[in-house]
Amino acid sequence: MKMKLGDSVVKSFRVAKVFRENTDRINSIDFSANGENLISASDDDSIVIYDCANEGKSKRTLNSKKYGVDHINYTHAGNTVIYSSNKVDDAIRYQSLHDNKYLRYFAGHTKRVVCLCMSPVDDSFLSGSLDKTIRLWDLRSPTCQGRMQIPGRPIASFDPEGLIFAAGINSEMIKLYDLRSFDKGPFTTFRLQQDKDCDWTSLKFSSDGKLILIATNGTVIRLIDAFHGQPLQTFMGHLNTKGLPLEASFSPDGQYVLSGSSQDGRIHVWNAENGSKTAVLNGSHPGPLQCVKFNPRYMMLASTCTNMAFWLPSVEE
Repeated sequence: MKMKLGDSVVKSFRVAKVFRENTDRINSIDFSANGENLISASDDDSIVIYDCANEGKSKRTLNSKKYGVDHINYTHAGNTVIYSSNKVDDAIRYQSLHDNKYLRYFAGHTKRVVCLCMSPVDDSFLSGSLDKTIRLWDLRSPTCQGRMQIPGRPIASFDPEGLIFAAGINSEMIKLYDLRSFDKGPFTTFRLQQDKDCDWTSLKFSSDGKLILIATNGTVIRLIDAFHGQPLQTFMGHLNTKGLPLEASFSPDGQYVLSGSSQDGRIHVWNAENGSKTAVLNGSHPGPLQCVKFNPRYMMLASTCTNMAFWLPSVEE
């Protein structure tokens, strides 16, 4: 990022480009590590690759008509992805974008996969399913490397160094595991007050590993201290009466938290440190704005409903 992110820059973000490649909801997006490409998965069974660095255009569309596609993640190779299936079976698929071929299947889950997370440092990845298990995998082997039975719906994510992972369980507790000895159980458990009206739908660490962000299918987003487990902020004000798993995410520097809204097509931005609302960005989303992510390298945002929107700042700070 050349520019420094501050309140005036955040407030100045405007939609620079809208893509209408999809006929159904875009359910997940991921930027490549170098920020040059963005990939999306949609309920219309298509995978679209976008160029973020040069021309800001859609480069290619691949289809997964038989198995469907959800929770798409780039691997470290940059030209391969993993994603969960939402038709036929509950396997995870490892696919080459270069020649549009499946490289491997990861079978074991018996119900829909609801979270999928690539390690930030190596070829391991985590999956969580409605079959009440969290599984650890390695891209090089079709066999599950580890399996945890848990009570309820799971969410999970690696910390930025890839040494530990956090599992959110039953929308009321966070368990932290050391990756080298996760079979011994969690080394810390944080119990939180359960939200009566919503379920946790995703969990992310800030880039410095000090904060955990929990998104829900309701009207609250929670920020937790990753070391001690105490609640730091509750972000509200975005609309989500439809019970959708709206994505919440950090800016790359961890200063801001962003989320879409299910009714008004806007992006809501909060200050992570004090919880105040920094900006409400008006977009061009006719439907619920489900995914919103900051590019890890460039000063740009991406947000989705059935459309994909690229946002750029209109001021410099």
